[in-house]
Amino acid sequence: MELLVRYLDRSNSICSVSTQDIIKEDTLRDDLKYYFMSPCEKYRARGQKPWKLVVQILKIVMITTQLILFGLNNQLVVSYKEENMMALKNLFLKDYSGVDEDDYSVAVYNQQQVYDSLFFVLDQYSQLGRLSVGPISYAEDEEGKLLPLILCKEYYKRGTLDPSDEAFDIDSELETVCMSHDPKTANQWKTQNSSFFDLDFYRLVDIRATFQLKGINLQTVRSRELPDCYSFYVTITFDNQCHSGKVKIFLDIDVQSCACRDWKISGTAQKNTHYLLVFDAFVILVCLTSAVLCTRSIVLAVRLLQRFSRVFHENYNHKVCENDQKEFLNGWYVLVIVSDLLAIVGSILKMEIQAKSLTSYDVCSIFLGTSTLLVWAGVIRYLEYFQKYNVLILTMTAAFPKVLRFCCCAGMIYLGYTFCGWIVLGPYHEKFESLSRVAECLFSLLNGDDMFTTFAQLKDKNSLVWLFSRAYLYSFISLFIYMVLSLFIALITDSYETIKSFQKNGFPLTDLQKFLREQKDVPVSEESSQTDVHVQNSAFCCCRRVPEGDDVVLIS
Repeated sequence: MELLVRYLDRSNSICSVSTQDIIKEDTLRDDLKYYFMSPCEKYRARGQKPWKLVVQILKIVMITTQLILFGLNNQLVVSYKEENMMALKNLFLKDYSGVDEDDYSVAVYNQQQVYDSLFFVLDQYSQLGRLSVGPISYAEDEEGKLLPLILCKEYYKRGTLDPSDEAFDIDSELETVCMSHDPKTANQWKTQNSSFFDLDFYRLVDIRATFQLKGINLQTVRSRELPDCYSFYVTITFDNQCHSGKVKIFLDIDVQSCACRDWKISGTAQKNTHYLLVFDAFVILVCLTSAVLCTRSIVLAVRLLQRFSRVFHENYNHKVCENDQKEFLNGWYVLVIVSDLLAIVGSILKMEIQAKSLTSYDVCSIFLGTSTLLVWAGVIRYLEYFQKYNVLILTMTAAFPKVLRFCCCAGMIYLGYTFCGWIVLGPYHEKFESLSRVAECLFSLLNGDDMFTTFAQLKDKNSLVWLFSRAYLYSFISLFIYMVLSLFIALITDSYETIKSFQKNGFPLTDLQKFLREQKDVPVSEESSQTDVHVQNSAFCCCRRVPEGDDVVLIS
């Protein structure tokens, strides 16, 4: 009798443990099915409102609006800088045609032209207040005195040249001599510094004129924003380093903006700035909410992965394959979090710029532009729930590893052509003057752009180089367009055909999907059975074909 009681107790204990395992496994299965549902399916299944979807839609609208508002303002700032650059070139460069000749603005070829251009800079600087049509004037120091123009010449310390006898004696050490030019003493600068302008051109390396100007960008008033005050650090360089008989004249400007110290404006500019600051603060709040929700989803996914791995190991004595593990680590959430962080940083910079505490327009535009790009790219995540719109993502995911390996191999050949073209054709062709320009030129040729111009612009002065250029260009175009580019397209086409075949005949079934299809406690809409296929293509290993006629649990 005692043996019978012990046997029954042990049987009940075993049944109890088995029942607990089954309940635990079914609960995990239900949680997994619910986690991989689309927002609409979650709402139908348990009535959970799609807060992340609502936040993402609101964030897209707000960030795009913020980007447009900042972009319009940034265009005003950039146009102001570029137009001032053009105005100063026309003011200070003698015989400036309005278009830079190459990387320089003007070139002179005799001594008289050098003197005329140099004196023209000094005369124009002295008459700036009467010549300029814009709100620009001389800069002042803290004591209210006008900052002078500094003129420096750099030349070899000692040297004699006799080209007819092919003889020279040069001390390579450089010396610099400077003078200052005050606008108030405009009539005295020639007489007081006559020795400075006694130039030995065979020793002269360059002449630099540097001065500082102040300006106010009034055009932002039209967009109901406070105008910025600008400091223009102008450098005019007479470059004679080549000693080739051609002196190049450059005008460079370093622009810095700041808040005006004393201002008064009537209208709604200040009120509009307050509204924009409030809007930017709300954008930051929405982005923080989005980042918290996505982080919460990632934490939940990690916990589900740990539960699934533990149950899979205990009940089936098998480890979860790498592709199934990747399904829990949703890259879209990481993308959204990164875009949120960029948007938050960009919004803070934008608020500082509007408050006139910072002037980093370019840095702010990079953060806002990148965040907007990632936000709009994240919209594709919700298109994955529809089969007809999901082909792009599936094809990119399947083709990316093969395309990356192919590009690494093709890149080696591309770099070889880049270096070869730069060293051989650089002195004779403007498109091959630097490595970056060579890479850009070859990329244009790869896409069939500007071919005839590239052939025609080569200077036909060296027959050997001309023949080499033809062999170089013909071989590159033939190799990359007819072979490399065609193979590149073929890789993507092959992945596309594979995806279309899987959509027609069924995707491979992973261990995760086999685990989920054993029981269906959570209702899944009929629409999802035809649409959610983006996870099923990811595991081409650790999986097998789906038998025809079997139902597939679809994971989104």
